[in-house]
Amino acid sequence: MIDHSTVEKIIDTAEIVDIVQEFVNIKKRGVNYVGLCPFHNEKTPSFTVSTSKGIYKCFGCGKGGNVVNFIMEHEHFSYYEALKYLAKKYNIEIVEKELTAEEIQQKNERESLLIVSGFAQKHFSETLHQHQEGIAIGLSYLHERGFREDIIEKFQMGYCLEKKDGFTQTALKNGYKLDYLLKTGLSIQKENFNFDRFNGRIIFPIHSLSGRVIGFGGRILKSDPRFAKYLNSPESDIYHKSKVLYGLFYAKKSLVQNDKCYLVEGYTDVLSLYQAGIENVVASSGTSLTVEQIRLIKRFTKNITIIYDGDPAGVKASLRGIDLVLEEGLNVKILLLPEGEDPDSFSKKHNSTDLVEYINKNEKDFIAFKTQLLLNEAENDPVKKANLITDIIRSIAVIPESIIRSVFIKECSNIIKVNESVLYSEINKIRRRRAEQKYKKEKGFDEIKDKPASRQQTILVEDVSEAQEREVIRLLLNYGNKDLFKVRNDQNEEEKIVTVAEFAINEIQNDELEFINPVYKQIFEEFQHHLNNRTFLDARYFINHPDEKIRKLAADLISLSYELSKIWKRHDSYIETEEMKLKEIVPETLIAYKNKRIILALGETKELLKKAQEDNKIEEIEELQQKFILLNSLKKELSRDLGERIIL
Repeated sequence: MIDHSTVEKIIDTAEIVDIVQEFVNIKKRGVNYVGLCPFHNEKTPSFTVSTSKGIYKCFGCGKGGNVVNFIMEHEHFSYYEALKYLAKKYNIEIVEKELTAEEIQQKNERESLLIVSGFAQKHFSETLHQHQEGIAIGLSYLHERGFREDIIEKFQMGYCLEKKDGFTQTALKNGYKLDYLLKTGLSIQKENFNFDRFNGRIIFPIHSLSGRVIGFGGRILKSDPRFAKYLNSPESDIYHKSKVLYGLFYAKKSLVQNDKCYLVEGYTDVLSLYQAGIENVVASSGTSLTVEQIRLIKRFTKNITIIYDGDPAGVKASLRGIDLVLEEGLNVKILLLPEGEDPDSFSKKHNSTDLVEYINKNEKDFIAFKTQLLLNEAENDPVKKANLITDIIRSIAVIPESIIRSVFIKECSNIIKVNESVLYSEINKIRRRRAEQKYKKEKGFDEIKDKPASRQQTILVEDVSEAQEREVIRLLLNYGNKDLFKVRNDQNEEEKIVTVAEFAINEIQNDELEFINPVYKQIFEEFQHHLNNRTFLDARYFINHPDEKIRKLAADLISLSYELSKIWKRHDSYIETEEMKLKEIVPETLIAYKNKRIILALGETKELLKKAQEDNKIEEIEELQQKFILLNSLKKELSRDLGERIIL
């Protein structure tokens, strides 16, 4: 456990903008920062970070919270793990008690896999630099390839001994369970023998966005056709190759600064370009580019240049996959290196300035590149040219922005000598067909079966009650300490200021009401407790609350640009400054809340009365009838207080 004072220190020290910027490309807009949400796919930024309130909020998917919540959500950490991550980043010391055997066993499996992977990385790195075989074979090879020591250390490269079970036995002796070694793929089990997956290979650790080791790539050094040149970790709970880009942890800051990403194929391509001074580079590690990988890049920049070896045939085979990049709204360029060169070899022959200059001079827009490449192949063959046009318009059609589409249509029209109107017509057909398919699919998923009227009515009442409770809590969180009005003491004529929290709590207490929603109830009771002790809570208390549900709710209700509740919508316009109208809004909200509770009570009483009449319980019937009359009377009184307003 981490003591409360240390938790407060961690939260107070951690700057939410600094943390979020490590994972998301956010830009200052007014007093806040805005960017594309990392938790769902979107094309228009709706993800907002507030430095003054220390919260993030996505108005698209609804996720929000403080800096701890962000790390938990993004890295799938527990609350404790997120605090440890932040403490480590800001050099805040945490004194932890030694875990018991039972507590170690209870640690979730994902964390155990990460711990095993972290141990493996350190072991492989130590072997590379300290073991005779590692130095003689592994380190010598890397130096021969031209990699500097600082790059080898930065990327935490290593070496696995050419001994069938050397690593496995070392891990087991250090107390790591075979089950986790097998699940991470570090060890392989055949019959009764366990052996190392990466034996005799140079090791390339693969990192998550937060820098934790989640998998490995291994390159064999001997020429043997029986073994694959490169070998990757298998899929596991912590490693999904389709959702990972090699080098992204080291590149993310540079991606934002340069507003550009260079995409290459292999591990050594990344290392060589990085060593040459181009740090905004990542690799797909030999896999076909996936939508998840594209969206990872999109978090940091919308500009991507894909660097290919000097082999047009290889590029042609990859063209269709690049349509995915266009569909996600990224600006794609292609760089074809000279024949016989790859990013690794080419970067070693040029310094950083010459390399960047070459890239800028020779990279081409993907559509123009593709058009020219296929046009050269089509030559004067009309059938091939028709296929070329079909291929080109299929790529242009997936581009979401109409202006960019029109620019490419014009450019392609000039290159392939086809009228723009023809291209527009064909592209519109494709887009219409895609839109119809999407509509049908969505309509099929969105079909809602008719529900019985009584059930619909019950849901409506419950939902409205929930909305009213939420509105009361929203006012408490945003304006609890704000002055509402003054009251005068008749005896000494002293004036006393009544805050929003005092008024709301007294009103609900006097009527002996309790919130139905447990989270709203806990927030209200904490306000109540502190008020009774003459202490006051502010929004930050709930934003940094130990309970995750409360943290998320507080961030949601305190978020900037919060859309005013529909309760206050009149004649299709919203109140401009809510704080100026608190004297009206707070009492009306409380009356509306009480009214909904009465509606619920009337419904319950009606059901009980019906049952009592069926059972012919005379005394119970009379008691319930009196209660029903009283509730109806209270409802009418509350309606008058609201100016005869009908509450739905």
